[in-house]
Amino acid sequence: MRTDAPIGVFDSGIGGLTVVSEMVKIMPAERIIYFGDSARAPYGSRSVTEIMEFMFQILDFFSTQKVKMAVVACNTMTALGLKIAQERMPFPVVGVNTGIQAALRASKSRRIGVIATEATIASGNHARTLQALDPDAMLYPQACPKFVPLIEGGELVGPHIETAAREYLQPLQAGNIDSLILGCTHYPFISALIHQIMGPEGTLVDPAKETAMDAYTILEQRGLLVKDGSGDCRLCFSADVERARRMAGHVMDSSEIRFEKIDLQDFADYHGKEDCVG
Repeated sequence: MRTDAPIGVFDSGIGGLTVVSEMVKIMPAERIIYFGDSARAPYGSRSVTEIMEFMFQILDFFSTQKVKMAVVACNTMTALGLKIAQERMPFPVVGVNTGIQAALRASKSRRIGVIATEATIASGNHARTLQALDPDAMLYPQACPKFVPLIEGGELVGPHIETAAREYLQPLQAGNIDSLILGCTHYPFISALIHQIMGPEGTLVDPAKETAMDAYTILEQRGLLVKDGSGDCRLCFSADVERARRMAGHVMDSSEIRFEKIDLQDFADYHGKEDCVG
């Protein structure tokens, strides 16, 4: 496997750009290829079968790009398919960090909230992780099905996103949590609104930083980390590239980044047909 091969990062839409932003900060010499499946977002309300099918279509695309690692920058796909992907793909696959450890460090009351998609909450992944780390801590999970469609549509402010936020956050306020995990990579786009509603005393935990560090650590351990030179980003989407370009500007400097529209059908049935890594 070539050290100078790119890293693939993917999500159901624009949310994973928050992970890319953190990766660029700590691995500036790496080449990153991002794929956002904006044509089929959101994933959180889809069936497990559909989500898994989409996930492996994207991983097949990354195989054609000869990546040295894939980062699943989507909590839903991480919760449902990470272990299977790690078993099947010839390159390391890293999922979104749950953020549980960071939330526990920030919490005084050990009352932890997590907001995420319906599929992520239903998976119980955060609950299992918290139980393993601190059986006496309390988890308050809240599914937020309206968030991703609104964020993908560019509604980061305004009455619709604010009404949805107040609806979802009220039960967490009632639970007196003091640490809230943004359990979907889309949610940092509206972190200011969430912080405003939750109040200054609570801590918001964005697992994007921990996810980027997880990727860094694995690359370093395997001798695959590029430490010198100038990296680059190629941001690919299945639809709405111009909207993605506008949204990317909220989390990173996108002035020198290449944006492309990609049809996954052009790379269908690649997996298993030839050696996937160079």
